Amino acid sequence: MSEEALQLKDEGNAYFKAKKYPQAIAMYTKSIELDPQPPVLCNRAFALLRTDCAGAAISDATRSIELEPGFAKAYYRRASGHVMLGKWKEALKDYKRVTLMKPGDADAAKKFKECDKEVKRQAFLLAIKTEEKGLLCEKYANDGASPWLEIPIPPSYEGPRLPADGKVSHEFVEDLKKHLSAEKMPSKRDVTGMLVEGRNVFASFPNAVPVNIPEGARVNVCGDVHGQFYDLLHLFKLGGDPSPDNWYLFNGDFVDRGSYSVECFLLLLGYKLLYPNYFFMSRGNHEGRSLNTVYGFEGEVNAKLGSGGDLFDLFQEAFQSLPLSHVINGKVWTVHGGLYGQDNVTIDMINKETRFCEPDSGLMCQMLWSDPMDMPGRAPNKRGVGVTFGPDVTENFLKTNGLDYMIRSHEVKDEGYVVEHGGKCITVFSAPNYCDTVGNKAAFITLKHPDFRPSYTVFTSQPHPGKKSMAYSRMFQFQ
Repeated sequence: MSEEALQLKDEGNAYFKAKKYPQAIAMYTKSIELDPQPPVLCNRAFALLRTDCAGAAISDATRSIELEPGFAKAYYRRASGHVMLGKWKEALKDYKRVTLMKPGDADAAKKFKECDKEVKRQAFLLAIKTEEKGLLCEKYANDGASPWLEIPIPPSYEGPRLPADGKVSHEFVEDLKKHLSAEKMPSKRDVTGMLVEGRNVFASFPNAVPVNIPEGARVNVCGDVHGQFYDLLHLFKLGGDPSPDNWYLFNGDFVDRGSYSVECFLLLLGYKLLYPNYFFMSRGNHEGRSLNTVYGFEGEVNAKLGSGGDLFDLFQEAFQSLPLSHVINGKVWTVHGGLYGQDNVTIDMINKETRFCEPDSGLMCQMLWSDPMDMPGRAPNKRGVGVTFGPDVTENFLKTNGLDYMIRSHEVKDEGYVVEHGGKCITVFSAPNYCDTVGNKAAFITLKHPDFRPSYTVFTSQPHPGKKSMAYSRMFQFQ
């Protein structure tokens, strides 16, 4: 390695140690451009993993393997990228290679064992699910085989109780908010009932929901909250409680990473049940089993509500029923991730997509995963899923559908939001000091009838009790 390339690598290492991952990636990139050495490619892969760019990390690790097939660390890094995407079988192959190359490496052996355990667990769960018929939400409906009303409530329980008809009142939601704020869980009966009723409500909406704000009302568009419940409560203090005059639209990624994801989703679901036509929720890429298994939501559900039952699967059925996008007064399109790998996509095409699934390709997958870029055209997404799209792609979609601009989320931003593509593409992110470490601000966007010009409210993180973010995540086990 040349002296200049070595110096750049060392600078990258210093940035990595300081947790300044974008700067580390920049230095590693300069070093690789001068002399593409496998160790530096693996260092960049590690930094890319820390910035959620699993696809780019896998690419770097693969390139490192091509240059030096016996470099064990490259297989290790590639395995971590596969785990980040929930691709356990692919990760298992790479961990196995590492254990064969380094039979005395206890850490590699541990990760191989954990990954193998997860692959077998998922195969077992899939086998059980294949044998079952119908939705769990149908099973637990009041006219189903095991009505949620018949689930016993412990005699000591003093929290909110969902009425027998599943109809939510303002009093119920306020009691739920207080109960959750005190770090207390609703009973399994009430959580099951809410999920059953919520799934039915979500499923009644199309993939692209028309949201028509009347004169005198407003809508607050919010980005990722990622289980940061006490910051979510602060957001409602700033924006005001949901009401027929104060609408809300939450743009996906309610769960994972933050350690109060159950609380976030249940409160948002409570408001959705209370105001189904004034309170809206879109699906994000983290509303799915593969990421929930890695980033904490599955572990959190099991820890707070008990393992071994159907609740996690009921959450998944609710997640799969979430709409994919919203169109505000025919002017503003909202989606969690972004746009597509093809031009001339119409709202009608979006509405024809089957959303009650776990997508790994196609329009729905791109809606959940894609990101904007400054350059025109399209490129592979560094996340390893979806695409990156330029201003011309945004312009084509908006023009095709007669829209003014789009609001998306999916990416942390220093100031909570950023305006790109000549004002046509706005990113909003509503989880301040993301994962208790990033130090970013958060924001939400208020749109008022009749001009729907975006107004931004920026806020900072609030103290929270109990566990830090990522307390239930399994990701650090595999890095």
